[in-house]
Amino acid sequence: MNTKEIKEEKLKNFNPNENGLFEHGIFGLPFSVEESKLVLLPVPWEATVSYRSGASKGPKAILDASQQIDLYDPIYPNGWKEGIAMQDIPTDMYYENMQVCKKTEEYLNGYLNGNKDEKLLEEINVDCANLNKRVEDVANGLLKEGKIVGIVGGDHSSPFGYFKSLANKYKSFGILYIDAHADLRCAYEGFNYSHASIFHNVLSIPNVSKLVQVGVRDISEEETNLVNKEKNRIKLFSDYEIKNDLYKGKSWSKKCDEIIKNLPKEVYISFDIDGLEPSLCSNTGTPVPGGFKIEEIIYLVEKIILTGRKIIGFDLCEVVPGENGDEWDGNVGARVLYKLCLLALKSQK
Repeated sequence: MNTKEIKEEKLKNFNPNENGLFEHGIFGLPFSVEESKLVLLPVPWEATVSYRSGASKGPKAILDASQQIDLYDPIYPNGWKEGIAMQDIPTDMYYENMQVCKKTEEYLNGYLNGNKDEKLLEEINVDCANLNKRVEDVANGLLKEGKIVGIVGGDHSSPFGYFKSLANKYKSFGILYIDAHADLRCAYEGFNYSHASIFHNVLSIPNVSKLVQVGVRDISEEETNLVNKEKNRIKLFSDYEIKNDLYKGKSWSKKCDEIIKNLPKEVYISFDIDGLEPSLCSNTGTPVPGGFKIEEIIYLVEKIILTGRKIIGFDLCEVVPGENGDEWDGNVGARVLYKLCLLALKSQK
């Protein structure tokens, strides 16, 4: 049988009401990468961690928690039938990340005491550059096969290579990112590819025509100056501004309209889990009071689709499992990820 026939046979024999009973893939689905329209690329990486660690364990926590998700969702009730699969979590990348994290800890111990080890810093920057190239190469292959790709981080530096892949395919696209932080610092702590520098680095990709930041509530003066300098490419909707407008009586629907009008036709969604209320992601690396409910962000993305814009890719980053078997963050992450998958698939229609 060919791939299409194999997929049809699996659909015929699969019971979506008991998907959690089987040892299948992400969300309990039976599809392989080849059979799936949407492929998730796990990136267990957090080499430039600057506060609490654990994001490299995010893909595994999400995969484990995803088995108990009911597949029916009013966003796109039969969307799962198009095929969603996650590549195997690369264990070599995970262990390489652990080795680089040891270098990072050693470097930061000196850096914070006024002793900057330039040689060690260069090693870490090269390691991160190699990771970006690896992600770019894998994503390039999937995009050439016509797949929609979603990155499952890792910290927020994880998708940078994928942005470069998308630039190979699209002449112009915008990024909507949900985040408590602006992530616009230049080489934070000396790391060229820091999680806190991801969108500063994205500005180096000319194909990215617009960055629309939503929910930022922790931002430096340096980043604020960059937002003002790059006002034609960056639009910031801070948590402070959004909440003030809502408290004054503006509806979330109207605020979403203001956000969406800044986005081009092709849109990438970058979702740092700390954009949500800390109660939904209490173990994330750098939690900040404030933030959104999941439903508010899903409403925003659904509105984007209703305007005819297309979701060309997405990432979910900074999900950190709790200690002693605490599955809450993985549970929330899995549910956010499933909705992102359905929204991306629906937008292709």
